[in-house]
Amino acid sequence: MASAEQLKALLKSHLDGDDERFYSVAMQLAAHEAKVGHGKLAKELRTLVDQAKLRRGAESGIDKPVPIGRPRGELANLLSVSYPKSRLGDMVLSDELDQQLSRIIREQRHAANILAHGLQPRRKLLLMGPPGTGKTMTASVLAGELGLPLFQVRLDGLMTKFMGETAAKLRQIFESTEQARGVYFFDEFDSIGSQRGLANDVGEIRRILNSFLQMIEQDASHSLIVGATNHPDILDNALFRRFDDLLHYELPDEEHIASVLKARLGRMATKGVSWKRLASKAMGLSYAEITRASDEAMKSALIEDRTTIAEKDIGYALQERHSQVERLRIKK
Repeated sequence: MASAEQLKALLKSHLDGDDERFYSVAMQLAAHEAKVGHGKLAKELRTLVDQAKLRRGAESGIDKPVPIGRPRGELANLLSVSYPKSRLGDMVLSDELDQQLSRIIREQRHAANILAHGLQPRRKLLLMGPPGTGKTMTASVLAGELGLPLFQVRLDGLMTKFMGETAAKLRQIFESTEQARGVYFFDEFDSIGSQRGLANDVGEIRRILNSFLQMIEQDASHSLIVGATNHPDILDNALFRRFDDLLHYELPDEEHIASVLKARLGRMATKGVSWKRLASKAMGLSYAEITRASDEAMKSALIEDRTTIAEKDIGYALQERHSQVERLRIKK
């Protein structure tokens, strides 16, 4: 059920004629209903919001941006959309990261109350860390927890060789954040935010970065803007203060590795498997690599028509992943 603050915010936005705020609160109500298990009601609320936006656009005669979840035309080349079902409990995180993400989700769920008191919920996030440590999964979890679409920025469509064109496309994306609330995910963010003045820097790179800095500074939407990078060391220092939260991702320690292995393989593992011993063998692998090794062990068992997986089978899969990673490092 809607909270008193949400109902007041809904009525106030209607009285003020603030349609965008009205839609935002309505989408928050839909997210809340989805969270408490009222999936059908949440879907109906989201459909009503989309229909209202379409009707408003038709009545005004203005060519409005495409409604939630349906980027078309130029936006279709810039954004890909999905509706993740991921939840925070699906991730294995450090205590610090778990607390940060839980706080972001709580603030978004109580955004109406926070905004009503002149404050801003966290929604501009920068995720930093090695590949395979959960940055992309985080974007999916935020969208899943909040009942929002995940819009992934397509760098192949965004970055062009023509002067000024990338900045113009960035403007379209930021305009979309105002019209279609969602989680907007900029992966490989260093392609946009690399330091001005690097040896390979050219004037266009500086212009793109300056445009992004200006747009994210001016952005007043209710969408979440999430950047992710494997190379925070090359980001321009001016970027860091534009984000509400900086989230640092690391390779998992033995405790977290054991948790991942047990969660994925515990049901099929034979008695006596030492998750601690296996975790020690997996040190240096990312969450993604550990997950892949677990899947390989399961597939091997299924192919061989086995219903159980022994410790040596899991150890072999982990060793295989180590070998693959080492070969990639040598190539680099």
